[in-house]
Amino acid sequence: MVELWEMPAWRLVDLVRAGAVSAREVVDSHQRRVEQVNPAVNAIVDVPDEVPAGIPVTVKVNIDVAGMASTFGVVRGQPAERDAEHIARVRAAGATVLGRTNMPEFGMRWHTANDIHGPTRNPWDATLTAGGSSGGDAAAVAAGMVPIGLGNDGAGSLRWPAQCCGVAALKPSLGRVPITETAPFAFQLLTTHGPIAREVRDLRMVFEHMVGTPLDGPPLPKRVYLASGLNVDAGIARALHKAAELLIDAGYVVEEHPVPALERAAELHTQIMSRFGRIHDRKTPVETVTSVEFARFWATFEPVWTEAQGEHSVDPMAERAEIARTWDEWMSGTPLVLAPVRTHPAFPVGVDLDPAWLAGFPASMRMAVAVNLLGLPAVALPVDIDGAAPPVVQLIGPRYREDLCLSAAAEIEARQPARVPIDPR
Repeated sequence: MVELWEMPAWRLVDLVRAGAVSAREVVDSHQRRVEQVNPAVNAIVDVPDEVPAGIPVTVKVNIDVAGMASTFGVVRGQPAERDAEHIARVRAAGATVLGRTNMPEFGMRWHTANDIHGPTRNPWDATLTAGGSSGGDAAAVAAGMVPIGLGNDGAGSLRWPAQCCGVAALKPSLGRVPITETAPFAFQLLTTHGPIAREVRDLRMVFEHMVGTPLDGPPLPKRVYLASGLNVDAGIARALHKAAELLIDAGYVVEEHPVPALERAAELHTQIMSRFGRIHDRKTPVETVTSVEFARFWATFEPVWTEAQGEHSVDPMAERAEIARTWDEWMSGTPLVLAPVRTHPAFPVGVDLDPAWLAGFPASMRMAVAVNLLGLPAVALPVDIDGAAPPVVQLIGPRYREDLCLSAAAEIEARQPARVPIDPR
């Protein structure tokens, strides 16, 4: 018998609407699952005093939920007076917040751990990172604690944890989801809120509620570029080629092609995030309020980050516009790009404190951060190649065409077995 906590959100909605189960039963099933597995995973780090009946979701601890503190993994803080706009929309549609999920301090690490809430463990393998910065949501979804997690993505922070935990994620176009929180310019330009789920259909369903408008645009050619010329891990390369084969089976034309201006796009992302993402002149320096481990990470990574900025741009926004125009022309007849999120899989916990290893990390994330720089939508989804945690690939589309990414991802998903939820290992 399939338990309610094992089901996708769309199926739970159908059952509740049909009167086959109650929304209270749905919540109770997921709360029991949290009690069972969260101690081993530590994905959910704060729960409300009461959870109304509804479809359970989690919300990252840097997104406002009325009556709960947004800690950013650093400070306990005061309870928020009101929900962030997209959280209010999702709750109005029938979702209920089952808990708040863990993140690295300030979202500035690709591994989820902090001194307030502790580390989040990967449900597939506790020796590997669950990713960051939306690592709590990805782990909670993979382990069946909720069908949907709500996080955000400024440098792969939805898609990279999805890759680590073998689930799906949607990074929307810039401007699709309102950002009502006070944030530095770089975060408003590069970051967007989005969902993590086990099924693509759930991504579409919750995203439509987040934006409050229909998604589908006019038909475009079913053509896909398979990004080439990247130094990709063998397992991820297999996943990319299998995804391409599944798309071809679904009627898409797939052609290998190098990605234009990829290295420079990643450099500009890093420059903008560095110059306009930190506000040390107005707030306490990060290093004075974080854990010893994070301070060690940051001391190791900051020179790597500086090196990854490349040649200083006099006008990074003008350069960004030039690259955006190049990508628009490149994708004019082939609107989708199939690419890795990160070129290598989940890393062992602690390896990102090694200077020699960390030096290669920015290059491995270029495809992820280029999407953030250009404000494009992307769907990350697992591809089963008979391994442990399935590798994850991403489908990148034109701005405001999340529907194209979701439709192609759904075709891949329909042609392979489901691998989550899982019991923590």
